[in-house]
Amino acid sequence: MTYTVGDIATLLQGQVAGDPAAVLTGFAPATSAKAGDLTFAENDAYFARAEQSEAAAVLVDGPFTSTRKSLIRVANVRLAYAKVLPVFFPEPPFPPGRHPTAIVAESAQIDPSAHIGPYCVIGAQARLGARTVLQGGDFIGDGCQLGEDVRLFPQVTLYPRVQIGHRVRIHSGTVVGSDGFGYVPDQGQHRKVLQLGQVIIQDDVEIGANVAIDRGALGPTVIGRGTKIDNLVQIAHNVLLGEHCLIVAQVGIAGSTKLGNHVTLAGQVGIAGHLKLGNHVTVAAQSGVMNSIPDGEKWFGAPAQPDRRMKRQLIALQQLPDIIRRLNQPPSSQPPASPPVAPAQT
Repeated sequence: MTYTVGDIATLLQGQVAGDPAAVLTGFAPATSAKAGDLTFAENDAYFARAEQSEAAAVLVDGPFTSTRKSLIRVANVRLAYAKVLPVFFPEPPFPPGRHPTAIVAESAQIDPSAHIGPYCVIGAQARLGARTVLQGGDFIGDGCQLGEDVRLFPQVTLYPRVQIGHRVRIHSGTVVGSDGFGYVPDQGQHRKVLQLGQVIIQDDVEIGANVAIDRGALGPTVIGRGTKIDNLVQIAHNVLLGEHCLIVAQVGIAGSTKLGNHVTLAGQVGIAGHLKLGNHVTVAAQSGVMNSIPDGEKWFGAPAQPDRRMKRQLIALQQLPDIIRRLNQPPSSQPPASPPVAPAQT
């Protein structure tokens, strides 16, 4: 399907500088754009490349001008980029119905508009909402509840009683609701503590590939509305994630830890158990968090500390070799000490 520059500007609530009737047939970066493509530029270097490309139009949010290209001026070029990509690259449609290889319990409730792909298994009393898509090889345990417009990519496993809200996306290889890691010592052995809780995933969550989210021991593990979880993340039992958090790859969150809203955990962060991280907290990559963090703070390091304190320590460590070298110099090579100051007479 083709669009005009004016069509895209209207969609993005932008303004056109150039020909609004110019036809757009695709979207590409400036380095590979062809005639008819829309591209984007967020700085001078990007814009210079866009100007030299074959693209027909450029998305911009700065004071750029061009005599060669039509420009679509928007408030935020990255946000516009995210909004326009689905226009040129829509996701493939999945028709309603179920594949003949799917195994569906008689007591399961499947909305007629849902798509059940090949080799899916849906357990007893499970419920799938409107336009939900199981692409293939997915396992939905007994009593699971999936809302509307949920999409499970191939090979996703939901243990029994998982609850998923609307517009949730879960990528391949992810396991939701597996047993939490709970054991107690018993005469030199590890006795398993039954994990009887569940997992609740709220609306508009996206979960990457090969993520493990454990069910609660008694109460639930909860993933808050709008939270985005990258690949290879481990979330332990009874963890409570707030709304709109960003959890980057290879993060591990130990049991019963609670995160506020808008928390960002960068790659390979480890969070100890039974902690509380406040709203708008940021933890830098490869940090090990052993203490609770108040609202709005930025921490890093192992063990993690507030960023300013940790930066001072790192600067001091960089100076440490010079300090040791001066201390190890023989006395004859050190500058003479200042004479002692006599105490003042009273």
